Amino acid sequence: MTGSPAKSLAGVRVWGMPWWVGVIVVWALGRAVSTAMLVFYASNQTENAWTGATPTLADFSSLWDGRWYNIIAAAGYPSELPLTQDGHVGENAWAFLPVFPGLARMLMALGLDWNTAGIAISLAAGLVASFFLFKLMAVFAPDSQALFTVMLFSLAPASPLLQLAYAESLQMCLIAVSLFYLTQHRYLLVALFGTVLAFTRPGALALALTVALYGAVLFLRRARTTFPARERITVALTATWLVIVGLAWPVIAGIVTGTPTAYFDTELAWRSVYIGYVDLVPFTPWILGAQWWAQTQWNLPLVWAYVALGALIFFGALALLLPAARRLGPVIRLWCLSYGLYVLAVFFPQSSTFRILAPLFPGLGILAAPRSRVYRATLVAVFLVAQFLWIGAAWAVSDYDWTPP
Repeated sequence: MTGSPAKSLAGVRVWGMPWWVGVIVVWALGRAVSTAMLVFYASNQTENAWTGATPTLADFSSLWDGRWYNIIAAAGYPSELPLTQDGHVGENAWAFLPVFPGLARMLMALGLDWNTAGIAISLAAGLVASFFLFKLMAVFAPDSQALFTVMLFSLAPASPLLQLAYAESLQMCLIAVSLFYLTQHRYLLVALFGTVLAFTRPGALALALTVALYGAVLFLRRARTTFPARERITVALTATWLVIVGLAWPVIAGIVTGTPTAYFDTELAWRSVYIGYVDLVPFTPWILGAQWWAQTQWNLPLVWAYVALGALIFFGALALLLPAARRLGPVIRLWCLSYGLYVLAVFFPQSSTFRILAPLFPGLGILAAPRSRVYRATLVAVFLVAQFLWIGAAWAVSDYDWTPP
């Protein structure tokens, strides 16, 4: 079985341009817009823990977790976990996976400084992600919808991540590549890029679930399309392998530090400033988050927090059942479902939520379906305003800032 065949893009023109030129133009437009916004905020940035007042664009683009990646690129990971005064594991480098800082270190060995290396990786990865997002969408959607999806991706509220010294751009690149090859049933490539993803950003477990669910869909459809025993075994092995590599980093952290729970303790340190040190129980972080936001930030009855959480889950699931979603084929919908479940299982919702939800970007194809020019222009305008607000709320640093991106 060959899967959903990739449409030949030779000679394809979109919006009057060869498709690949259109992707480059859209990507460049997005980066120019984000650059202008970042420059504006950098020019108004006050002195902070990482930079002086009015930092350069490069320094401003490497704030927050960018400094953790910088530390890892320069010094690697600690063999001993730092402890707080009350004996809990403190924030440390083990929360950040090694591929992005490893690539940066290679570029630094060639003479680049950290800022340039980190930003260059994100820019290159974002462009490759844009190419594969177009190819992924073009398997099921019209070319115009595919390119508008890339535009939304490039202008989305958290799209500055595509040029910041963060690992998210590389993560989204690996997701787009993996999902495209999954539609082509090229499972070895899915396993290969999924393995790199497992050591770039969390998400390989969601990809494993996507592969497993896709195999289940193929099995249920076997009366209409062939799904031979050999391919069933390959799908099962691919999903199993992705589970193994998805759990590898916590094991490595435990071996190196001598603390089996080193990775999880490190991750929990970041949410301790909100709810203290609590055990990680799957699917409870969003309930705890709803309680925290309702009680400490919004002064609302808890029932309204639970209603809001339930509505978020309901409408997110409903979106995957829309006709526009079904026309995108099973892989994109299964990825959005799988990654959504992964986030619900382990992530505590706070100011990083928009960044954490960024890997759902293939779902932008649903928003890109309507062809109305008024609709599309309005959506772009909303995205631009939201991006400007995201940078101001999450990326720019205030005197005492508890809202990291």
